[in-house]
Amino acid sequence: MAFKTDSSDRTAMSEINVTPLVDVMLVLLIVFIVTAPLLTQAVKVDLPKTEKTDPSPDKHTSTVSIDAQSKVTLNDHPEQMQNLEQSLRSLLQADPELIIQFQADKSVPYGAVAEAMAVAHKAGIVKLAFITRE
Repeated sequence: MAFKTDSSDRTAMSEINVTPLVDVMLVLLIVFIVTAPLLTQAVKVDLPKTEKTDPSPDKHTSTVSIDAQSKVTLNDHPEQMQNLEQSLRSLLQADPELIIQFQADKSVPYGAVAEAMAVAHKAGIVKLAFITRE
């Protein structure tokens, strides 16, 4: 802010010098333009298209399913949540490379799925997969 005083005119004139403000804004704009492309971390890859195939059966997988009523099944056999850990431990002892595939109805609360995952982790399962629809 500059005050202009004249000997003939005793009134103070106040004007804002906007040149420094414009300079700062232009510098910020240039910084933003330069850094914006660096913030994207996605790698653009054109993936090949293939026909839909059924996955080959894997002898190292077991499936934990949770239906809409939050009932748990292990490999198509009904299982109580209290007994799930022991059942998973016995499967893991039989096959150390065991992968558990989770599939849950979309109406199942997240808490039920998280509880089943925690039980699997507690049983020593380290490889988890999720089955979803296309």
